[in-house]
Amino acid sequence: MEANVAYYCLHKIHKWPHEFLSLDRYERAFVIAAVQLKLEHDKKEADKAKAGKYR
Repeated sequence: MEANVAYYCLHKIHKWPHEFLSLDRYERAFVIAAVQLKLEHDKKEADKAKAGKYR
């Protein structure tokens, strides 16, 4: 899981993986939760757009 979030940090927020991995566990947990919320939101928006496309 942390490797996936480190990859996301590199590509989306332009932070090196070692910067993410050097955070203490509470900060890493916050970043992981924030990334999960962002991905869920993006998926819902994509689903809405897809549903609207077929109407």
